[in-house]
Amino acid sequence: MPRQCNICQTARAIIRRPKTGQRICKECFFHVFETEVHHTIVDNRLFKPGDRIGIGASGGKDSTVLAYVMKTLNERYGYGLELFLLSVDEGISGYRDDSLETVKRNQQQYDLPLKIVSYEQLYGWSMDSIVETVGRKNNCTFCGVFRRQALDRGALMLDLDHIVTGHNADDIAETILMNVLRGDIPRLGRCTDIVTMGDGYIGRSKPFKYAYEKEIVMYAYLKRLDYFSTECTYSPNAYRGYARQFLKDLEAVRPSAIIDIIHSGEAMKVAGNVKLPTMTSCERCGYISSNSVCKACVLLEGLERGVPKMGIAKVSKQAEHDGLDGARRGKAVEPVHFEKLREKALEIRKQRMLDATGSCSKDTRHCECTGDSCQ
Repeated sequence: MPRQCNICQTARAIIRRPKTGQRICKECFFHVFETEVHHTIVDNRLFKPGDRIGIGASGGKDSTVLAYVMKTLNERYGYGLELFLLSVDEGISGYRDDSLETVKRNQQQYDLPLKIVSYEQLYGWSMDSIVETVGRKNNCTFCGVFRRQALDRGALMLDLDHIVTGHNADDIAETILMNVLRGDIPRLGRCTDIVTMGDGYIGRSKPFKYAYEKEIVMYAYLKRLDYFSTECTYSPNAYRGYARQFLKDLEAVRPSAIIDIIHSGEAMKVAGNVKLPTMTSCERCGYISSNSVCKACVLLEGLERGVPKMGIAKVSKQAEHDGLDGARRGKAVEPVHFEKLREKALEIRKQRMLDATGSCSKDTRHCECTGDSCQ
């Protein structure tokens, strides 16, 4: 005999929630999933009315569901947000070019503005050319570092206040496990934060922090959302894949393992006598960094100088010296300094306020307006 929904007690249950074990109907599943994300947003005060929010859009299930849910909740609860889709083109043939077609369809389906920034445009290198140079062993290091910075660059181009990403509970639990296994204390101390600061100015948050990946897949399937499901060409050898498999094995034995690991990570505190890196700005590009030169600039330098393992492995002094003394390859481009991007974003904001109200916004950080409203 078909089971009734544990919530409404009328409709037939078609889903057993991985997180709670509840058997519920389709409509109740939509309601509880969206309501939980809403509570995550409200309880953590992720946004304020008028914020310009960039949704990190890859075309995959997580970002597609995030875009749909953010638009739905913004309209339902009157958040007063201005939403944008922000995509990064890493330059992976047969993967990212296809997934970006999905993003472009999402842009039409959800009626949201779309901005695409590319590695080729920002750094002068595509992932295909990087992998051709460094091989497949450490390519994810390059991609992760460049993507984080590319999102912040795109956000400044759009003058956004905040970026949201589709990182779910499974992703966060995997990251905790990886940082424990690597003994990475600085990252372990902040990887469970629901809000982090990207370039030091623009917040980045995870509205799906407590949403299980299986439920996101169910939501996308039942809503018949248009998303791209092919795995990245270069990811099979990624370290994260081993943590993911371990987590799945744990979940099979104990379904609450994912959320338990997150709560354990949240409860961890770094001892006061542990010396943590001091954050500063990269002297080359202005991006937030714990060193005088940020990871992205070090990796680009290695690519350009012919020492691609700079920044990801111990390179012999002689090899590094030979590479640094060698001729530049001329492929890399010098990324625009973040301070220039911030100044441009400020100009865009001031112009937008002038167009809307006829006066400059008083909340700008470095207003040089001579208008009556700012004096």
